[in-house]
Amino acid sequence: MMGTKHNSLASRTRSPLSIFIVIVLCCFFYILGAWQKSGFGKGDSIASEITKQTDCNIFTNLNFETHHNDVEIVEPSESKIQVFKPCDVKYTDYTPCQEQDRAMRFPRENMIYRERHCPPEEEKLHCLIPAPKGYMTPFPWPKGRDYVHYANVPHKSLTVEKAVQNWVQFQGNVFKFPGGGTMFPQGADAYIDELATVIPIKDGSVRTALDTGCGVASWGAYLLKRNVLAMSFAPRDNHEAQVQFALERGVPAIIGVLGSIHLPYPSRAFDMAQCSRCLIPWTANNGMYLMEVDRVLRPGGYWILSGPPINWKTYYKTWKRSKEDLQAEQRSIEELAESLCWEKKYEKGDIAIFRKKVNDKSCKRNSANICKSRDADDVWYKEMEACTTPFPQVSNEKEVAGGELQKFPARLLAVPPQIANGDVEGVTAEFYQEDNKLWKKHVNAYKRMNRLIGTARYRNVMDMNAGLGGFAAALESPKSWVMNVVPTNAKNTLGVIYERGLIGIYHDWCEGFSTYPRTYDLIHANGVFSLYKSTCKPEDILLEMDRILRPEGAVIIRDEVDVLNKVRKIIGGMRWDSKLMDHEDGPLVPEKILIAVKQYWVGSTGNSTSSDE
Repeated sequence: MMGTKHNSLASRTRSPLSIFIVIVLCCFFYILGAWQKSGFGKGDSIASEITKQTDCNIFTNLNFETHHNDVEIVEPSESKIQVFKPCDVKYTDYTPCQEQDRAMRFPRENMIYRERHCPPEEEKLHCLIPAPKGYMTPFPWPKGRDYVHYANVPHKSLTVEKAVQNWVQFQGNVFKFPGGGTMFPQGADAYIDELATVIPIKDGSVRTALDTGCGVASWGAYLLKRNVLAMSFAPRDNHEAQVQFALERGVPAIIGVLGSIHLPYPSRAFDMAQCSRCLIPWTANNGMYLMEVDRVLRPGGYWILSGPPINWKTYYKTWKRSKEDLQAEQRSIEELAESLCWEKKYEKGDIAIFRKKVNDKSCKRNSANICKSRDADDVWYKEMEACTTPFPQVSNEKEVAGGELQKFPARLLAVPPQIANGDVEGVTAEFYQEDNKLWKKHVNAYKRMNRLIGTARYRNVMDMNAGLGGFAAALESPKSWVMNVVPTNAKNTLGVIYERGLIGIYHDWCEGFSTYPRTYDLIHANGVFSLYKSTCKPEDILLEMDRILRPEGAVIIRDEVDVLNKVRKIIGGMRWDSKLMDHEDGPLVPEKILIAVKQYWVGSTGNSTSSDE
């Protein structure tokens, strides 16, 4: 009994002591943890040092500078990585959806054979398009406007075919572009000066322009110094490399044609459009082609026609056509223009200028010919019809249909009418302003990662998923321009982008883009791989990015970390150097940034797809 009583007393004595010790230990570890978290603890410094060594920090060992020396390429050794070999050198200028051999299988009627015809899955190339031997980084702007390295576009045919028209000259190892054109042999500047006597080009009222059948895009090239962005297009035809020359000069252009399907632009996109001897049959198909120009021309916008049939009295013998035929053609064009609510404002020499009225209050359109209940912006692979796109409704004769725009550059950041009017679902004026702030923050972060962003080194820039155009707006500078792509499976915001005074295009990234290889210096892809994860293979998108990216060009991919890990694995077999970065708000944000640089390499003279230099 005594032993049991003693043990019970000792137990009661130790119990408060044990509790006290536990309390002391808890306090000690709490204080220790707080001390480490404050930044003074050794444990935190070790963790910080480890973080500095991870792949997700701003890097210093990725080289964005150009080199132009042939180096031996060491292929990735990991067996799990698919290595993409170089294509045969015959594919140096490969354009997957505008290849001549495939084009010839389609009807020539309405230029159908010059439209987009993409290869089926079994015919797609799964190799890297080589640069031509001797390839060099293009001359920086503005010198690049006038000079192109022969090695980059080794095609001399235009120097012969267009010699008397002053398009392009071959001098030593470069092409020189004097600024001439078929209808402005005295130079684009003099031609634009004449247009400016009628069209308010100087004051920012005109910002976006369309050049149909652009040649080497000298009109667009010389508009740039007047702060006008021209979207130029021409088919890939017997005038070899004309669009390639334009892009090599640093001028916006795509491969395209007015054929049977709509142009890949939204309605009311352009402030000005021109046909400079573009040879488009404007009155054919019941005026369908001019109706398409009307669709994309902004109310109050201008259309310039220079070349046949204008000034037919002077040129009818040169054109080998009768006076009666040419006179009838011009009369038909003018009657069609009037039916579209256009007024002829000017005709002198070789130039006629028409202006689209700001609304339809003061003109009578044939109601039977108005396009019926169809979204005028739903144009991807949609056939054109000979019908007139209706003006947006207005309340009085002075109101601009669709909304009046501010003059550029105020137009860039002003709330676009489509957003102010609530035409873009889910996008308010407040959301738009916040989006602008966000992209300014993102672009500032990009510039810290790559100091060449914002310089003339990256002249031709592409945004593969442009949204509201915030990336392009944050980059806006005379040193560069941005092709804003709105994917066909994304929210349609391209009209907003044009209202901001920017340019862009609809596109489906499961297919090849309408451009030549090596035409962009910097490609930005925000959420692209998440957007297409269930519709096409990421390697197909990456191979297309590689095709259109210049050697030593840069790529910025912003997406979820799990998506980027898959993308980076594919990049490991593509001759790109890459780094995975944290979001600018820190490592806890699941969205990451992948920065990459395409290595410099050129094709060999051999026929093997695996050989290169």
